[in-house]
Amino acid sequence: MVDGSGAVSAEAYKTTAANFARDAGIAYRYGSPAAIDNSGIPTLYQRSDQSMASYHAGTWQVGGPLLADAGLYSTNQAHVGFVPDDVTKRMGVGDLQISAVDHNTFAQAPQLPWQEAAAWDGSAGRTNYNVSTYKSGGLTNGEPVAVARCGGRTGFCAESLVAFQNGLIGTAGSNTANNRTSVKLPSNKVPTGMAMTNNSEYALVTVWDTTALKGQVAVISLAGLCNNCNPYNSAQNGSYDAWYDWWHEWMGVYPGLPNMGNIAFMKVLGYIDLPGMNAPTEIAVTTGLDQFQTSLPEKNGEFMGQTYSPLTDPTKRASFTGSGSNANRYAKAGVAVVISKSEKKAAFIDLKPLFSYVNSVYFGTGPTEFTNLGQADDQWPYTFANKPQQTPTVISTVTLDDRPTAVKTTLFGSVHRAWIGTEAGSLRIFGLGDVPTGTTATDVVEKGRVAIGKNPTSFAMSKIDPDNKTIEPLNQQVLVASRGDRKIQWVRFASDGNSGSVVRSLQDSRIVDPIAVEDADNFASDNMVLSIADYAGKKVSNYRYGSVIFANRGDPWSCQPPGGCPVQSTDGSNIEFGGSFAMEGKPFQIRTANVP
Repeated sequence: MVDGSGAVSAEAYKTTAANFARDAGIAYRYGSPAAIDNSGIPTLYQRSDQSMASYHAGTWQVGGPLLADAGLYSTNQAHVGFVPDDVTKRMGVGDLQISAVDHNTFAQAPQLPWQEAAAWDGSAGRTNYNVSTYKSGGLTNGEPVAVARCGGRTGFCAESLVAFQNGLIGTAGSNTANNRTSVKLPSNKVPTGMAMTNNSEYALVTVWDTTALKGQVAVISLAGLCNNCNPYNSAQNGSYDAWYDWWHEWMGVYPGLPNMGNIAFMKVLGYIDLPGMNAPTEIAVTTGLDQFQTSLPEKNGEFMGQTYSPLTDPTKRASFTGSGSNANRYAKAGVAVVISKSEKKAAFIDLKPLFSYVNSVYFGTGPTEFTNLGQADDQWPYTFANKPQQTPTVISTVTLDDRPTAVKTTLFGSVHRAWIGTEAGSLRIFGLGDVPTGTTATDVVEKGRVAIGKNPTSFAMSKIDPDNKTIEPLNQQVLVASRGDRKIQWVRFASDGNSGSVVRSLQDSRIVDPIAVEDADNFASDNMVLSIADYAGKKVSNYRYGSVIFANRGDPWSCQPPGGCPVQSTDGSNIEFGGSFAMEGKPFQIRTANVP
């Protein structure tokens, strides 16, 4: 498609772009599956399923016996992108419950969310409800290209966004967070990858422009709001649309500011050109802002939104400037990393112009322009065509000696890095400088490399409860899905971020074709569960690699600290198989979060 001189074959470019959500596009993006050879590969221990029928649908595997008290109930929910077996029956975006703490039990087998398992015609969960409304509304028939979610801290990423082959970008929610909103890219802008900033301020979508034959990044401004609330109607009249306190979300629509992730408003601001990059395939982004920075200690850690609404109040607005109490509770810069597999390149994009301009409008001393909400160029948030000074810029484009296949960035902390996986089995570590204040060209240098499995198609952030031990360090460890070697590896980085090593590996005879991996949030109770999107295996599989530890409640509660309910394994791996869910198609992306 792109020859050695960088020339693009128009026919190949357009043909590939038209098939990004299908088998041909998956092969282009992720390569070929490994041959099945289970010689020396164990079959890991699996527990039996036990029924939750006395309380609701579903099964559990760890803990027990069932108690009437639900306990400190929590679940991790996932959105799965897959190529459907029957496109007339499924749209390629499904819901799964990944794990649950419930009635003194722990569910570690992926399954339909119990709230949806018996609903409607049996399609609930197999087609996300939000996504089904896009089909009924004539917006798309399906064919997801990418699924994105913010991440890092439990409870802040209520919804995912899904990019579809036809250019629709829409929300995918759960039973408790299901705001429905979408935007549509022009027909010549084909989405190929997507990432969300730390606090759901923006979505960044890599696109192929099939007219100009060039690569770009679409920038979409996002705003969160109470569930099922209308961003254009705050009437407190008892209607379904009346705004209310939803997990202390803003009582206003503020695109580009931190929010709780239940997206109610979206707007395409414009496009960033990628000089010398025609075929971007994946993207990662970070603002360096810890989501917990948006919490108020004086209010038991609740999100700042409701307390500081409305921002039309000059006093509340002033708290976000200078030495005000909220001066460090929003992003001021950021960096995105885009890779192009066929061109062997990585582009680093400076988001500081965007954050600087938008923040100046929200927290400036002049008129409150942000009250003029709408989709026109001169309505808030303004497009790049209207206010070009906010357009992000490319800091640097790096040429690699191997094809890049996966990319991830640190979220926050004192050390900021980008991790790029290449096809032959190398994880490249790149410096990003001090992301919260702005990344410069001199910051973008390769710091080191870690040998990993062949064809690493997915990196996942290791998620750990911040109150837990340091056993799985957040921002210093990633999970790697190696499609070429049919394995998952944990890569842990040194304190300076410049080196690392594989500290754990997962292989199981049940793993057929791992394209994507995701770690589950640990909240209130530790669970240590990961999920694999197994493409050729047509399933999502879970594995547990640490003890389940419930909150300390004493007898008769199971899985009590300090030891909890440990892993059972017979091969010395200290990993057990949690179970699989058979998909009605081939899954290639999965995004998981603990949701309200």
